[in-house]
Amino acid sequence: MRKAKVSINNDKLQVSSEILRALAHPLRMEILQFIDQNSAINVNKIYSTLKLEQSITSQHLRILRLAGLVETHRDGKFIHYSIDYDKLSNAVGAIDSFLYKSKGN
Repeated sequence: MRKAKVSINNDKLQVSSEILRALAHPLRMEILQFIDQNSAINVNKIYSTLKLEQSITSQHLRILRLAGLVETHRDGKFIHYSIDYDKLSNAVGAIDSFLYKSKGN
């Protein structure tokens, strides 16, 4: 049996784990889908439409923002959220690639 040499860049591993953590929660996926349907939307509209508490919504948006999956821009007193489609596409592609390779294909 061949032993594999394993070298993992710790910084990349941390970033990747934050992205996967952000995507692994059903409510965050629901929030991402809602933002996607509206292209850019403020936090008040997100929590009122999805019938969530403001604090819960803000916590989930913070995780998505720290993972780089959503971007923000301020318009007066409102903060609008939009999806970073490049980052999300890269993450989904990496996950698909990993799953495809792990199946031995």
